[in-house]
Amino acid sequence: MADWVRVCSTAELLPGEYRVAYDGDTPIAVFNIDGELYAIEDVCTHDGGELTGGIIEGRQIECPRHGARFDIVTGEALTPPAYEPTSTFPVRVEDGAVYTRDDRGD
Repeated sequence: MADWVRVCSTAELLPGEYRVAYDGDTPIAVFNIDGELYAIEDVCTHDGGELTGGIIEGRQIECPRHGARFDIVTGEALTPPAYEPTSTFPVRVEDGAVYTRDDRGD
C-alpha cells in the first residue's frame, strides 16, 4: 500500500464527519455519509479554495465562499458559479484505518 495515504482510523470518521489528508500537494477530503466513505479533491473548481468547512446536506457540500454545490459521491458541480466537477478518489478501509490516494496519474 505504498501509494495509499492514511487518513485516520475508522473510529475517527463517524457518519456526517470528514477528514482531510494530502497525497503530495493534493488535498483529499474523505466523507462518511451514512456509513459509506467517499473522497473528493478538497478544491472548489470555481475559485480553487477549500470545500471543507462548507455546509454538508445529504451527499452535497456547499462551497463556503460563493455557494457552489458539489455532489460528494460523483464530484459533479451542481450549481453555479462552479461548472466543472471536482475530482473523486478511491477509499480503502484496512486494519481499522481509512486510506485514499490520488489515482489520476495511474
